[in-house]
Amino acid sequence: MMKRFLFLTAGCLLSVFAANAQRQPVVTLDYHYNYEHKKDKAGNTNRWHYIWDEDDSGGLSLWGHIFDSLGIRRDTLHEAPTAVNLRHSDIYMIIDPDTDKESPDPHYMTPAAAKVIYNWVKAGGVLVLLQNDSLNAEFDHFNILSEQFGIRFNGDSRNRVQGRNWEQGAFVLPQDHEIFPGVGKVYIKELSTLTLKAPARAVFKDNGYNIMAVAKVGKGTVFAVGDPWFYNEYVDGKRLSADYRNYAAAAALTAWLKKQVPAKR
Repeated sequence: MMKRFLFLTAGCLLSVFAANAQRQPVVTLDYHYNYEHKKDKAGNTNRWHYIWDEDDSGGLSLWGHIFDSLGIRRDTLHEAPTAVNLRHSDIYMIIDPDTDKESPDPHYMTPAAAKVIYNWVKAGGVLVLLQNDSLNAEFDHFNILSEQFGIRFNGDSRNRVQGRNWEQGAFVLPQDHEIFPGVGKVYIKELSTLTLKAPARAVFKDNGYNIMAVAKVGKGTVFAVGDPWFYNEYVDGKRLSADYRNYAAAAALTAWLKKQVPAKR
């Protein structure tokens, strides 16, 4: 009898551990709409720009470490999204979609892919859209997706910074901000502003311009800003002065994204 009890207890514990492992959230970074390459000194063509394992200025390695520290497993998606390949993702991030100047064969957003992503969000997915300014990203096709959630990237370029005049790229977030509490001053340069309608709402404005937005659809959440923002150059503390708190902002956003993931999907 005792053996049977121990066996059942062990089985229950294993089930709990398995369930906990399954509940580890997964963040998937798009490598399809952002698919840039460049040649190194040896002439080899390498994938680069806003990717997890890139340690130089344009990479996301530091932000990736923040996800790691919060127990969020990192993944990538090299193909267009489908219901199948998004199934195990809790957070899906699309950053800086390519223009025809950045890629000889840019992968543009389509109505079919936008519908897949919309349904995934509605079922509980957390979508992060980080665009860019008018010279560095594609808008006409990408807005097919963002407008599903009431968000239109205007394709302009706010906070243009001349040289090292960092103050031209400064925003000061309220101390009681719902996503970035206690962060304060951040740096976002040359970004696209937003035009919003329901279900989207602004979570940060500056001089009447919508800078950050959130949309709730079904069980899911969308967060949008018109700039990649958290690449290494502006979170590593080497370029900006200490009063800019981009690393703290990246940590705060990551924690907030994790909280948006439903307990059961």
